[in-house]
Amino acid sequence: MKAPIYVNLSEARKRYHVIPSDTHKGIQGHALLIGGSYGKIGAITLASRAALKTGCGLVTALVPKCGYEILQIANPEVMVLTDANEKYLSEIAFSLVPNAIGIGPGLGQEAATQIAFHKFLSTTTKPLVVDADALNILAQHPTWLTLLPPESILTPHPKELERLIGKWQNQEEKLTKTIAFAQHYQIIVILKGAPTQIVFGKDFYENTTGNPALATAGSGDVLTGIITSLLAQSYAPIDAAILGVYLHGLTADIALPKTGYQSFIASTIIKYLGKAFLALEKGE
Repeated sequence: MKAPIYVNLSEARKRYHVIPSDTHKGIQGHALLIGGSYGKIGAITLASRAALKTGCGLVTALVPKCGYEILQIANPEVMVLTDANEKYLSEIAFSLVPNAIGIGPGLGQEAATQIAFHKFLSTTTKPLVVDADALNILAQHPTWLTLLPPESILTPHPKELERLIGKWQNQEEKLTKTIAFAQHYQIIVILKGAPTQIVFGKDFYENTTGNPALATAGSGDVLTGIITSLLAQSYAPIDAAILGVYLHGLTADIALPKTGYQSFIASTIIKYLGKAFLALEKGE
């Protein structure tokens, strides 16, 4: 097996795009985040806020009706579309034309949601980030994996990965199976963990930022928002994955001396994204 490519400051900086001085929100990318269900609107709230704080010009969230007021109050900068259903998504339909789509945070696995997800996959060609319950639905319907646009980014935690590729005996087998899985479906897989690894083609990358503070509820939802935002800003999928994972981890490294491990939460990642970008730009 090839040695990993380490995602360090140099690797991140060579992928980073400096924002032009004459840009405006209309050309800074439009990200669409799809998810949420009764009791799990916080996940899509975090993902959409993270997308905004990563530099996206426009962000829209598609949620069930129960999420409308929550999102409008929590994230006034985010535009909101709602499903006809009150508690979960029963249809994934929109007239806007996003530059990238993230789907899964808080989505739930209702039968109607699964049908809507299948219809969505059958028609979308947009750069895609797939997370959380969207991954669990794919694990239940593995033939749907063939519907994913090439270079879609999947972001499973270990249990979600196991549902997709089966059990493994050791880390080498886990990586070997993930590489074969990613190559078969022509996708990018981010293996969330310590350290987080990224599989693309025959290559795999290992992130060098982050610490145990990131082991907190909602951390993955924030990562989905970050990567979707970068995709919407025209980053190549592998660059969005690498840069997103690096920045996500860097926020925890910067924040830790002030927050400690215990009080660091997913919202803290979003709070420190600006400082992470500044450190990246300065080469620190």
